[in-house]
Amino acid sequence: MRIALFVTCLGDTLYPETGKATVELLERLGHEVVFPAAQTCCGQMHANSGYRDEALALTRRFERIFGDYEAVVSPSSSCVGHVREHAPAIAPRVFELSELLVHRLGVEDVGASFPHRVAYHPTCHSLRVTKVGDAPLRLLRNVRGLELVQLERAEECCGFGGTFAVKNAETSAAILADKCDAIEASGAEFCTAVDGSCLLQIGGGLARRPTAVGALHLAEILASTGAP
Repeated sequence: MRIALFVTCLGDTLYPETGKATVELLERLGHEVVFPAAQTCCGQMHANSGYRDEALALTRRFERIFGDYEAVVSPSSSCVGHVREHAPAIAPRVFELSELLVHRLGVEDVGASFPHRVAYHPTCHSLRVTKVGDAPLRLLRNVRGLELVQLERAEECCGFGGTFAVKNAETSAAILADKCDAIEASGAEFCTAVDGSCLLQIGGGLARRPTAVGALHLAEILASTGAP
């Protein structure tokens, strides 16, 4: 299958390794991955901030740039959720990575190896907007050497919420503290999720603690083969 990568603003700026891992994984599975260089923001952050006209213009641009591809993948359920809600013409062909693998391609074992204890944080968008279900868990359970540990109150928000973390910093920090407490209590070495924005929040919280727990995107775990 020929798949277009929508890398997202945050991914391109802060987590390019996540986009690279997505490409590496899909190519390893035999697919052709292309990167439309004209892509820009999908408009989600504008919509979240009340700039509806600007958001709509960017969403229409997204439709033009990605409209001819059989499938579009993004390692961000929040951006995929925005596109699905506001770009109905292309919505059925836009996928978050885990749902593309499990629900569209029918793959649950991607040949990954990651010998670590991992806790999975189901992000708010993946639960309630893209509704990826247990696709990430099904993929993680088939990673060689990986021990999937239970995260208490896993479905609670991490406190990021896009502009919420900026406009309501104290509340966001309190929510994040609860999430970090749960991650540390799980005994995990890594916390993973399908949204880089939430991992930015969680990773920042963990980094300010005397802990060795890291935050790592699902794509990077799935792309890992355990090779040096």
